[in-house]
Amino acid sequence: MPTRAGRTVGTRARAVVSVHCAPVVLPVCGPPVHDGAIVVRNDRIARVGPRAEIVAAHPLLTPVHWPGMIVPGLIDAHLRLDRAAAPVSVYGVTAAGGIAADLDAASTLGEAGLGGVTYLETRCEDEDRWEDEARDRLITAIREVDHPGVIGIAAHSSDAIVMEDLTVLSRTFGLRLHVEPGRHTVAFLDEVGALDAGCHIAISGPLDEADRKLLRARGTVVAISSPFAADGLLDGESAIAIGTSGGGDPLAVARALSRAPGHDRLLVEAVTLGGARALGMGEGPGRLGCLERGGRADFAVFAVEPGGRDPYTVLLHEGPGRCVATFAGGVARWRLDEPAHRGGTGITGGTGGGGGAEDAGDARSRRLA
Repeated sequence: MPTRAGRTVGTRARAVVSVHCAPVVLPVCGPPVHDGAIVVRNDRIARVGPRAEIVAAHPLLTPVHWPGMIVPGLIDAHLRLDRAAAPVSVYGVTAAGGIAADLDAASTLGEAGLGGVTYLETRCEDEDRWEDEARDRLITAIREVDHPGVIGIAAHSSDAIVMEDLTVLSRTFGLRLHVEPGRHTVAFLDEVGALDAGCHIAISGPLDEADRKLLRARGTVVAISSPFAADGLLDGESAIAIGTSGGGDPLAVARALSRAPGHDRLLVEAVTLGGARALGMGEGPGRLGCLERGGRADFAVFAVEPGGRDPYTVLLHEGPGRCVATFAGGVARWRLDEPAHRGGTGITGGTGGGGGAEDAGDARSRRLA
């Protein structure tokens, strides 16, 4: 039979299947499974259920036994991208809303094998310069960025005209939008059409009730990064996610927001399902933020033992700093028993965008706008 590139024509590559077990599997989108397991088929979750049933259904596979809890990969909904720091996978992060100030930073999520959205940042604060050069530069970057994942626009300009045009561009190219309302009022963002389910905002300070009501009406998820910003948002009515901005452990950020036992589950959902919804990846094939059949095989293992306690409370309060393994798309991106640099590029702790003239040198490291 004819062959091409070493493979027999008409055959399919064999699926890679693995079974991972733990004392507790916490799907988030469903009830906890004690003495549970998940089946990973290539880059997707194929099954979640009791360990005994899953092991019996796959007698030829050797299960991987983990301590503690298997949970969905964490999602950092507001993360500045930078190559210089430790990989975020050490915290259990498998996807992010990454803010890229230049084209070099825009490739880091993809190179690390992590999911999410890379937002190309525009901080241009001069309408004339925007029309003369920055707008075309951003459009070129959208079309030519070397990145296999999802691209969005981080509209971080203080100029009202530029912000309005960035909203139009996001709709024209079908891209998600990221904004920070500290530069503009929530009402203004709504006037220019920025607020809807295709946008999420990152806040560093509290919102008043009118703003919260407007965001709920528009279906816009709010990424919280500090206890100060959480005021009025932990009522279970607002759609929230967790962002670290400068990098670090999003589960630790979520823990700092907890003010009552009733907040624990809400905050675990915010750092998983909430992050997925903020990035437009909470539904459909390959969805993020939960462990269920058809979702992307993003999961993390935390060495915490709930015993008879609530798994959400245990994960939130004892989980930070205790991640022992992180898998994104079914591939191990970090394990405690391996060197921390394995599994991808370091991503965290960016310094922010520019707005001045381009520097000389490699065009990939130039500011976007």
